[in-house]
Amino acid sequence: MSIEEEVKKAIETAIPGAQASVVGGGGHFEIEVVSSAFEGKRILEQQRLVYSAISHLMAGDAAPVHAVDRMVCKTA
Repeated sequence: MSIEEEVKKAIETAIPGAQASVVGGGGHFEIEVVSSAFEGKRILEQQRLVYSAISHLMAGDAAPVHAVDRMVCKTA
């Protein structure tokens, strides 16, 4: 499984009803997530949900995800 697929799976598992799109490489990624779980939440709260879902992929010196260069969160 590619790192893009791992990030997508982690987000879709952690956020109810989420549909994620992940592109990138070299540790830098762009993520777009659509979920009704974002409804009524501020942008920062939405982004925290996504970062929380992928935190295990960003931990440590050899983490496969170094940076999220762009994140878009939308409600369904």
